Amino acid sequence: MCAVALGSSQVGWAETARLLRAGLTGGVIAADERAAYTIVWELRFPRALLAAVVGAGLAAVGVAVQAMVRNALADPFVLGISSGAAVGANAVILFGAFGSLGVWALSAGAFTSALAAMALVYAVARTAHGLTPLRLVLTGTALYYGFTAITTLMVFAAEHGEAARSAMMWLLGSLGGASWASLPIAAVAVAAGMAHLALSAGRLNALAMGDETAATLGVDAARLRRELFLLAAAVTGAVVAVSGAIGFVGLMVPHATRILIGADHRRVLAVAPLLGAVLLVWVDVLSRIVLAPTELPIGVLTAVIGVPCFLLLMRRGGGYAFGGA
Repeated sequence: MCAVALGSSQVGWAETARLLRAGLTGGVIAADERAAYTIVWELRFPRALLAAVVGAGLAAVGVAVQAMVRNALADPFVLGISSGAAVGANAVILFGAFGSLGVWALSAGAFTSALAAMALVYAVARTAHGLTPLRLVLTGTALYYGFTAITTLMVFAAEHGEAARSAMMWLLGSLGGASWASLPIAAVAVAAGMAHLALSAGRLNALAMGDETAATLGVDAARLRRELFLLAAAVTGAVVAVSGAIGFVGLMVPHATRILIGADHRRVLAVAPLLGAVLLVWVDVLSRIVLAPTELPIGVLTAVIGVPCFLLLMRRGGGYAFGGA
């Protein structure tokens, strides 16, 4: 409700509640309320829902990636998937790739390139012994810089200044393009990913304690790591396709959650997505009102908020046992 009522255009709380109720129930909207209804129902409400979905998805993927590489400082960007998705998204924005898909072009471009990045990371990082945490981190980090360089080159090569500006805005994270059409795919991907992680919480606890311990508990660490890798790629690709590259959520929220409630993944996976959703909804509100009517990139605000908060959390409670309950 607050996220829908607040913004550069003034819409009262009572009017917002009434317009939301009309949208949900199919009520009649007077002619002089059409503009306010469009702002509330067509722009702000789907944007708030998408912010919650993206925040929950990034937090859940952050939990999965950190368990996969047994490192609380890992996040979706470490695997190079987010930067890989950026290559496809910028190909759409700058050069019109996937143009035949219409409104789905950006999502298709980002998701396809995210899967391609995943395949490349997997091919390079895989050894005869499977995927090891160290090789995943090193490979993902190296390819992250490579994909970022490609994206930067694409922006400089763009002929139209406005397209380059849109690409840079997307790279820094933005929910400005949120609509009812962009919500379902991201919501389904995040819901499916969270459900799979919840069912795998016990195996994640075993994996976090090391491959040898996992094996004694009957968990195939190599197979689970492949599952988590595929899940992280799919959810990250779906989320980045609709929101751009939003950093720090997948890093800070799981870390903060473990400090607050412990490292048992059954609890972490119940709380971290909720915290991620709440955080990104409010960050999106701030992005719209801090310099209204100009909109700030969300990634800028998540970094401004995330850096000091993360350093504070590290100083006050960074000594938890990663594989503990």
